[in-house]
Amino acid sequence: MKTALITGVTGQDGSYLAEFLLGKGYEVHGIIRRSSSFNTQRVDPIYRDPHETGVRFLMHYGDLSDSGSLINLIRELEPDEIYHLGAQTHVKVSFEIPEYTADATGMGTVRILEAIRASGVHTRFYQAGSSEMFGRSAPPQNERTSFYPRSPYGVAKVFAHWMTVNYREAHGLFAVNGILFNHESPRRGETFVTRKITRAVARIKAGLQDRLYLGNLDARRDWGYAPEYVEAMWLMLQQDAPEDFVIATGESHSVREFCELAFERVGLDWERYVEVDPRYYRPSEVDHLRGDASKAKRLLGWEPRTRFRELVELMVDADVQLLEDELAGRLVRTDPHH
Repeated sequence: MKTALITGVTGQDGSYLAEFLLGKGYEVHGIIRRSSSFNTQRVDPIYRDPHETGVRFLMHYGDLSDSGSLINLIRELEPDEIYHLGAQTHVKVSFEIPEYTADATGMGTVRILEAIRASGVHTRFYQAGSSEMFGRSAPPQNERTSFYPRSPYGVAKVFAHWMTVNYREAHGLFAVNGILFNHESPRRGETFVTRKITRAVARIKAGLQDRLYLGNLDARRDWGYAPEYVEAMWLMLQQDAPEDFVIATGESHSVREFCELAFERVGLDWERYVEVDPRYYRPSEVDHLRGDASKAKRLLGWEPRTRFRELVELMVDADVQLLEDELAGRLVRTDPHH
């Protein structure tokens, strides 16, 4: 049985990756920060007593700011694979807390790379890169495109990217960067623009909300489906040699297009409900991201299967159902430590 360790396991990607690896027969360990309230909703369905279910999924308290805990955990678990997804991931927020973003997103990667080196454990390491590293570089962006980040988040991810390359070359680590373009799902955080839109659509349709305030409607992004993207992460660590890969659909669409399709799904005209609020503009904008994943297709055999309209519709349908369940009192939060 292979063992995997995931940072950021309670996030969108971490929860899908945990499910994917469990389906492959892995024993999966996740790092979770101590909090006064539970934030494990995304992994609640798989967090059960392994003696009853046979599912080997365990969580450990730790933090990317605590080098000692990372070294101790890696030494104890000796994981075959480490997926580093944990970070301060919100681009707009990174302008407000740049120092924390640099520490969590940039230095957090250094700490876990150094923990691997210092522990002497032979493992394969995946670093979660981001299309935000390309920033102002002209599309389509691929593995040879120059980085030009336009936010503290993007800058921190570029730092983490090159540190991963450096540890690979200097210390012989099997370490790869997955440069993933935007990927969404019903588990996307509620402050990210796609989920903000689909939640608002459900609430407006139900008569609980009458306006949706957004920033730059002309920003264009390459949006894919998160469960397919975590499969690409795994494929990168199954190769004979470590290489970096762009993962994307090759299509770009504007925030305006996302709004149009989302409201259309429930029979509403988006222009009646959406207003632009300058507070949601970034200090420096990234206008157009569109990835070229031809290397991933060639070497990993990976291709996106869910297209833009289908992605928007499945997210809207999920949020409409979620709201119906909440209003009917059918949504029950479980305590994973019960």
